[in-house]
Amino acid sequence: FILLGFSEYSDFQVPLFMVFLTIYMVTVVGNRGMIMIIRINPKLHTPMYFFLSHLSFVDFCYSSVVTPKLLENLVVEDRTISFIGCIMQFFFLCIFAVAETYMLAVMAYDRFVAVFNPLLYTVAVSPKHCLFLVAVSYSWSIVSSLTFAYFLLTLSFCETNFINNFVCEHAAIVAVSCSDPYISQEIILVSAAFNEISSLMIILTSYIFIFITIMKMPSTGRRYKTFSTCASHLPTITIFHGTILFLYCVPNSKGSGIMVKVASVFYTVVIPMLNPLIYSLRNKDVKEAVRKLVNTKLPCH
Repeated sequence: FILLGFSEYSDFQVPLFMVFLTIYMVTVVGNRGMIMIIRINPKLHTPMYFFLSHLSFVDFCYSSVVTPKLLENLVVEDRTISFIGCIMQFFFLCIFAVAETYMLAVMAYDRFVAVFNPLLYTVAVSPKHCLFLVAVSYSWSIVSSLTFAYFLLTLSFCETNFINNFVCEHAAIVAVSCSDPYISQEIILVSAAFNEISSLMIILTSYIFIFITIMKMPSTGRRYKTFSTCASHLPTITIFHGTILFLYCVPNSKGSGIMVKVASVFYTVVIPMLNPLIYSLRNKDVKEAVRKLVNTKLPCH
């Protein structure tokens, strides 16, 4: 396959390279830094930060599956990728996309339990339950990805195929297939719809109960503090799920090639960078942990 990427914008190859390189560096530093801070700070050894560390891990892997090849194709003439390489990129991209979908749902459930029934929080979200929820998210993402990859492998392809994207995304791959991709398209449409509906139902139900509980609180200060704890989760959910719904669950959303590329940039490159920034900038505990870490590393004079 040949990944066309942004080759039609020849004058912008270097600026795009610098933009995406900066985004990737921020993504790596932000997500790995978040994992490190959560691991070394005992105060952050709670279910909420346990799930956040896994979200950071997924985001780091997610971006690393896509961005290095994107950067390479912006500076070299040879934009080829092998058939196996393309399928593997798609496979791992699906794993981390589906895992992020359910990780965000698990984090919403965690906030729901913390707000709605704080007395039972340590029981409902025990270490064993946390491990189980994370394991189920990863397991289901692997099963989904194997299913998608299997049906892609049943397709036949002609000699050289030009993929009109910077990533081996499902719609771009089936578009260059010589055989009928109907079954593969239906499988991913149904699966994407199921993953979206099930995860969004968990998220929406959790936040409806959170909102009702917050509105019943007598103290305005406590109401604001509780809401601010949950608020950092909402931008991430909106951007991620909005992009996925646009790409996979809205009929005829793939009509414009540039729109697909922009949407793909959002959910594969930009969102993994935004998550650690959103959670660190809006989270008092994380900012305090970073400040303590910086103070201990700086030499005393």
